[in-house]
Amino acid sequence: MTILEPRSGTQGRSVRPLDETTWAAFDELCANSDGFPSGCYCIGFHEEGPVKHGAAINRERKHERVLAGTTHAALVFDGDLCVGWCQFGSPEEVVRIKSRRDYEKSRTGALPRWRIGCNYVRAGYRRQRVASDALAGALDMIAAQGGGRVEGYPEPAGAVPAGFLFHGALSTFEQLGFARDRMIGKHRWVVTKTIDPS
Repeated sequence: MTILEPRSGTQGRSVRPLDETTWAAFDELCANSDGFPSGCYCIGFHEEGPVKHGAAINRERKHERVLAGTTHAALVFDGDLCVGWCQFGSPEEVVRIKSRRDYEKSRTGALPRWRIGCNYVRAGYRRQRVASDALAGALDMIAAQGGGRVEGYPEPAGAVPAGFLFHGALSTFEQLGFARDRMIGKHRWVVTKTIDPS
């Protein structure tokens, strides 16, 4: 198990990859989230997408991906409690993105090596830098896997209700050095950052 050193200001939290050893903690968070994404199991950006009102199926599909190593996420822990995550993967792994039609119309170059998918924080831990810890952890894991150009698709906080910021808040990405590339959809930005290999 890879445990990244907590970043300053994280109140002693740790960041670990989603794998067999952390599955139970991830499963507990997904099963006990109030409202959305309860039942989603962060399958929404994979090719198969979620089954509406099908938490058991979504859970099974996600667990199969974890066992196969075809899903990636940085999980933030407060002790043994998983309090948030940041999903990442190649465009073949993180296939579905919000505003995809606008994205494809506006794309002029090659796809990125990596995409940031969902960025979720447990209720009661929001506005405590958990999303930033998760995104930073994802970038560290990307660096460990060779780095490359990373894209995110966030929206400004306040443009939509917090519960619908599935791709994360624009300010979180900008604080970690992402640059705005172009707008897609009404409020959504494509942001990019190149990560050196570690």
